[in-house]
Amino acid sequence: MKQTKWFFHPVFIFVFSVIALGLSLFLFIYWYMEVSTGLEAIVGKYQLDRGQILESRTWVVIMVLSILVGLILTGILVIFVYGQKTLQLYRLQHNFINNFTHELKTPVTSMKLYLETFLKYDLSKDKRDKYIRYMLSDVNRLSGNINSILNLAKIESKLYEGEHVTADLVIFFERFYKNNHHLFQDCEINIHNPSGLSFLYQINPSMFEMLLMNLTTNAIKYNESGKPALDITFLPIKDKLNICFKDNGIGIAKAELKKIFKKFYQVGIADDMTAKGSGLGLYLVGNIAKIHKGKIKAESKGGGSVFTLVLPFEAEQT
Repeated sequence: MKQTKWFFHPVFIFVFSVIALGLSLFLFIYWYMEVSTGLEAIVGKYQLDRGQILESRTWVVIMVLSILVGLILTGILVIFVYGQKTLQLYRLQHNFINNFTHELKTPVTSMKLYLETFLKYDLSKDKRDKYIRYMLSDVNRLSGNINSILNLAKIESKLYEGEHVTADLVIFFERFYKNNHHLFQDCEINIHNPSGLSFLYQINPSMFEMLLMNLTTNAIKYNESGKPALDITFLPIKDKLNICFKDNGIGIAKAELKKIFKKFYQVGIADDMTAKGSGLGLYLVGNIAKIHKGKIKAESKGGGSVFTLVLPFEAEQT
C-alpha cells in the first residue's frame, strides 16, 4: 500500500484546521480590541456620542461568533473521530478478507489433494482412514468458518433462532460439554460450582451454545501445552453472577485485551504473526453476552487467559 505523505495525513489536516480556525478567532478579537481602544480614545478626546461610534451589541456579536466557532470545532472533531473509526474498520475488514480467504481456501485445497491421492493410488485401509480423518478435520474447520459468517448475519440482523427459556446454567453447561465431548476430547474441561446454588436464567439455548463453543475452541486453539485445560467456575458476587473460563493457553498481551472483542480483529495481525480463525468468534461472544443483559471481559494471568461472563443475578432465582 502506498504511503501517504505526512502533510496529507488526516491527523495533520485536522490539527492544522483547528489551529487555523482558532488563530482566526484570536486575531479577530485582538483586532477588535485594538480598534475599540483607538475609538475610545477618539470619543474621549473629541467628546463624541459613544452610542454612534461604539455599538454595545458588538460584544453580543463576538459572543455569538465564539459559540459558532466552538460548534464548528466540535463538528470537525466529531467528523475526524468518525473518519478515523471508519478507516480503522476498513483496515480490519481488509485484514479479515485476506485472512478469512486463507481460512476458506486452505481446507479446500487440502481436501482436494487428499481426494486426488485417493484417485491415483491404491491406498491401504490405515492410510485411507488417516486421510479421511484429515479431511474431516478440514471439513470441520471449513464448517466453523462458514457458521461464523452465518451467525454474524443472524446476530446483526437480530434474527435469533428460538426463544429465551429458563435454564439452570450449571446443568446447561454440563449437558453441552457432555453432548459435544467428541469435539473437545483432547481438552480437559472441569466445571466448578463452589456455592452449590442453582443459577436459573433466561437464555437463548442456541446462542448460548455458540458462546460456549467459541470460548472453548479458543482455549484449545491458542494453547501450546501438552494437554489443553479449561476450568469453568460459577461465582455469585452480590447482584452479579461471574462465570469464569480459565485456560492454560498462551495468554493475551495486555495491549490486545481491549481489542479482541472488536469485529474482524485478529490477534497477531499488527505484528505480522500468523492469525488464527476469522476474527469473529469473540465479537459474537460479546454480542451474545449483551443480548443476555450481561458482558464479557478478558484477563491474562498465570500462564493463560481468563474470560469472565458477568450476568445479572438475583438471590431469589436460586
